[in-house]
Amino acid sequence: MKKKFMKLCSLVMVAAITLSLAGCGNNNSGNSSSSEKSEEDVLKVGMECAYAPFNWTQTDDSNDAVEIEGGGYASGYDVMIAKKIADGLGKKLVIVKTEWDGLSPAITSGKIDMIIAGMSATSERKETLDFSDNYYTSDLVVVVKKDGDFAKAKTINDFKGAKITAQLNTFHYTVIDQMKDVDKQTALENFPDMIVALQSGKIDGYISEKPGALSAVAANDDLSYVEFGEGDGFEYNTDEVSIAVGLKKGSELTDKVNDILSEISEDDRDEMMKEAIKTQPVNAN
Repeated sequence: MKKKFMKLCSLVMVAAITLSLAGCGNNNSGNSSSSEKSEEDVLKVGMECAYAPFNWTQTDDSNDAVEIEGGGYASGYDVMIAKKIADGLGKKLVIVKTEWDGLSPAITSGKIDMIIAGMSATSERKETLDFSDNYYTSDLVVVVKKDGDFAKAKTINDFKGAKITAQLNTFHYTVIDQMKDVDKQTALENFPDMIVALQSGKIDGYISEKPGALSAVAANDDLSYVEFGEGDGFEYNTDEVSIAVGLKKGSELTDKVNDILSEISEDDRDEMMKEAIKTQPVNAN
């Protein structure tokens, strides 16, 4: 009788341990699946959040701004495009604020899924990134002081002696070489820095795409910009002023992004840009 009782107890203990281990296995499996699913449902988009009207940082969620990972909110034309892409992919949009020079490495390291940052698909960038179809095309202008010596310039050769710069590691900086007799200055990190340099007199002008110039002028009534007629401006490839979504080489998202972009009409894109310029904060950065 004693032996039978002990055998029965042993069987009960084995069964209990087996059930316990099975339960732990199910819980771990469930947690792993939930975590993976959550990660798959997020679209991490990198941008400077300092290039109005394409993207900027603000303190609240007004005008449908999107929360930035780590704090603050981002809005602008790029954010509008990012929201449409995230919605089309059925994912939650997360903005990852990243310095311009850190955008490409962030893709390579997997920190972000795509770049939507007013970035043009230059041949150099195509060596390390894949790009979507264009989602905006602009032209180049020179931002100057409204009452400055170069406000009435008509061609790129009317800036003799002017101190001119552009953003670091952009093709904007290279086209300065097309301007005769200008004083090419050191490239600056971002557009807010260039605006400060212009207002303080350290430079006489900087190269910008037209939407960025419109944004700068809207936020700073002491600034203006010079645009040029055909044959009087800069020479460049259209791709260099057309911006696209940057993705990892061989990304399976590229075709899906192109399908989503194809559904956004030119009229809608123009309206989105007008809205971005209209709603940008006075001190967008």
